[in-house]
Amino acid sequence: MQENIGFQLSRLPRLWRAIIDERLAPLGLTQTRWVTLYHLWRLGDGQPQCDLARAIGVEAPSLVRTLDQLSEQGLVERRPCDQDRRTKRVYLTAAATPLLERIDDVVQEARDEMFAGLDADEIATLGELLSRIEDNGLALQARDDTAVEP
Repeated sequence: MQENIGFQLSRLPRLWRAIIDERLAPLGLTQTRWVTLYHLWRLGDGQPQCDLARAIGVEAPSLVRTLDQLSEQGLVERRPCDQDRRTKRVYLTAAATPLLERIDDVVQEARDEMFAGLDADEIATLGELLSRIEDNGLALQARDDTAVEP
């Protein structure tokens, strides 16, 4: 059983996103666009581009194209940072709010359906267990990063 957990953990995010992608397709949103908007909304306006990229799990240059597209759609705007002109901060526009509310509804509905049959205590326990696994992985990653000598 334990050897299957890693495979399950790797399949679930893809399945989760595929369900949400399918439901958001009528809104004309690609996965990269809705994930970017949703993360910015959750993190809060004015995120530095590099921090937003890190939160999403992409390289900063990869995010630039998505931000260009979202900017062309009038959903985000980038402004220079007052403290560091090399840094661009990303802001949601007023036009993004209704779209984000719809995205949130879709995500919540999918979450409720994916968690069907689990009670609140089981969901809380699952969250705690996943956090511990993630913490263990981050500790391993940090240890491996420091073990590599330049």
